[in-house]
Amino acid sequence: IRSGYDCLVLASVMSWAKAVPISIDKTKVKLPEETVKEPPQSVDTGLHYDRYLREVIDFLEKDQHFREKLHNTDMEDIKQGKLAKELDFVSHHVRTKLDELKRQEVSRLRTLIKAKQDIEGGNDIAVDHQALLKQFEYLNHMNPHTFEVEDLDRLIKSATKDLENYDKERHEEFKRYEMMKEHERQEHLKTLDEEGRRKEEEHYEEMKKKHADHPKVNHPGSKDQLKEVWEEADGLDPEDFDPKTFFNLHDTNGDGFFDEQELEALFTKELEKIYDPTNEEDDMVEMEEERLRMREHVMNEVDSNKDRLVSLDEFLVATKKKEFLEPDSWETLEQNQAYTDEEMREFEEQLARQEEDLNLKAADLQKQREDLERQQEQLNAQKVELQQAVEHMERLKTQKVPPPPEMQLEGNAVPESQGHDQPPVPPEHQPLPPGHQDIPLEQQQQHDAPQNQQDLGQEHQNIPQENQPLPPGHNSPPHDSPQMPLDHNNVP
Repeated sequence: IRSGYDCLVLASVMSWAKAVPISIDKTKVKLPEETVKEPPQSVDTGLHYDRYLREVIDFLEKDQHFREKLHNTDMEDIKQGKLAKELDFVSHHVRTKLDELKRQEVSRLRTLIKAKQDIEGGNDIAVDHQALLKQFEYLNHMNPHTFEVEDLDRLIKSATKDLENYDKERHEEFKRYEMMKEHERQEHLKTLDEEGRRKEEEHYEEMKKKHADHPKVNHPGSKDQLKEVWEEADGLDPEDFDPKTFFNLHDTNGDGFFDEQELEALFTKELEKIYDPTNEEDDMVEMEEERLRMREHVMNEVDSNKDRLVSLDEFLVATKKKEFLEPDSWETLEQNQAYTDEEMREFEEQLARQEEDLNLKAADLQKQREDLERQQEQLNAQKVELQQAVEHMERLKTQKVPPPPEMQLEGNAVPESQGHDQPPVPPEHQPLPPGHQDIPLEQQQQHDAPQNQQDLGQEHQNIPQENQPLPPGHNSPPHDSPQMPLDHNNVP
């Protein structure tokens, strides 16, 4: 009984689920009944919900009832959703696990939606997850908690449709690749002088000729092509070629079908005739496109029920057709240009528009950069001024600053601080300059009184002398004879 995984492949859901490495070594071959099958290897389907799809199928396989129905259901019934109704009869454990898988998938989608909103700058905008989830057709977003019949039906139909469009998208990507390669070549020629362009064109034509110079490429799926694999890859006598034995030998997962990966593995020998990764003239991207073209051709010729699989019966029927024995010659990619001249013109115009948009955006970004640089310069200048002010304040705190010029002493002037903040010092207590003789107090008073009175009139006219406190131990002088500071400059 085929596994549930492969039965869904019949509905084009999991045609990519099992693959055969292209580089598999089949030179040492045993008889079909002795051949040890290699374990199937998973290949990403390319669908953004690939993991969810695989996990659902894996758990459905674990239910015996569903697995039997899967085996007995016609492929068209699977496509029409009849198999999905059997979900109601699976075990409670499987249903519970499917519910959990769906909740995890819905949570993953919501996280992706929220991340996209954040990147686009909509952090403050409320996200309507229900509205955004409508774009994901492979699950029922109105019920995010339980996995129902509708979910399985949607999953099968969505995967079928998406996988059918996968090859078309690959062809479009290759076409864009080829046009871009030609565009870049033409742009490079514009940068060269006349002599350089001539040499470059000569080199280009030489590479094309070298690439086209290869052995004959057998028609994919023809007897000649399969016998070559039988002889060179399998190491068997070409005269003993047997289609049924060949099929069993290359059905590497033993499911009774050739899937797309198993078919592509059969074309490796033909592709090696055309492409060598060590040659400058050979493009490995083109090699994969050639492999895709070969596989599509065989599917169109042999896959009669269009389920993207080749059964043994379909294969044996194809080996009896006239085309199998007398195939047409196979035209490789160099004989079939991937794009038309009109498509190339449209591509060039699209690139020109994109370049113009990028230039406008670049100019706008440059203007924003200049504005930011000017703002940065202003901020830097303000920062320097603030630093200087802070440094000046620190210096004032840490060192003594001399008084302003108007506060400094000139001649016999009395400092303002002494006249206002300190009491007058009695003459008998004022120190004399070195070398001077003591002079009687009365004689000093007679000599200095006129000058001192004049000074007092200018400097101390607003200070009442009677209110001036005297140092301890001194008698208060008479009110009519105020004590005057001694001016040593007038002492003989």
